[in-house]
Amino acid sequence: MRIDVLTIFPSMFGSVLGESIIKRAVSGGKVGIHVHDIRDYTADKHHKVDDRPYGGGSGMVMAPQPIFSCCDEILRKIKVAKSKRSIILLSPRGRCFTQRSAARLAKMKHLVLVCGHYEGVDERVSRYLADEEISIGDYVLTGGELPAMVVIDAVVRLLPGVLGNASSARNESFQEQLLEYPQYTRPAVFLDKKVPPVLLSGDHKAIEAWRRKESLKITKKRRPDLLEG
Repeated sequence: MRIDVLTIFPSMFGSVLGESIIKRAVSGGKVGIHVHDIRDYTADKHHKVDDRPYGGGSGMVMAPQPIFSCCDEILRKIKVAKSKRSIILLSPRGRCFTQRSAARLAKMKHLVLVCGHYEGVDERVSRYLADEEISIGDYVLTGGELPAMVVIDAVVRLLPGVLGNASSARNESFQEQLLEYPQYTRPAVFLDKKVPPVLLSGDHKAIEAWRRKESLKITKKRRPDLLEG
């Protein structure tokens, strides 16, 4: 997979992309991640990427030209079938990003993530360039950089061969619309608190049943909306 990120703050991505699972995925050739500074593509001599909104209003709006120009250059170089590519605008008005969204995007060969900023992005980016808009939650952030990092992390870890144990991703929260069951490790007794005996029994069927029951219990208590879905 290839992931291209369009942003006005490229330095924000260095530490995230250079650590842990994402770093190993890049080093292992599972994914290529390229960060582009939108300012490098503006036709304005001052490298201006925003302007006042038509009709008035507070704040500034990101202009369409540098975003279109950057994306056009990327797509000229990377030839991928449209069905295997998604251009995503990170926006608070987008559809909420879920584990199912991550699984769907993990099947793509090319993702282009456009990070909005200021008071928004010119509507023509959404209507005529982006394939979809994604939000990571019902709140407003300063820009699309943090949401882009979230999407990258969630998607990359689902790529084949990225996680050391293939079953890890299958057993995590939200895979079956359930939150994950409780996890324990050594010691078996800590501060007089004991690990549930079933986990020490060696009875795999009993352990699986216990984990399922606990997942349902936790989901019902904390996220009943998932059970409704």
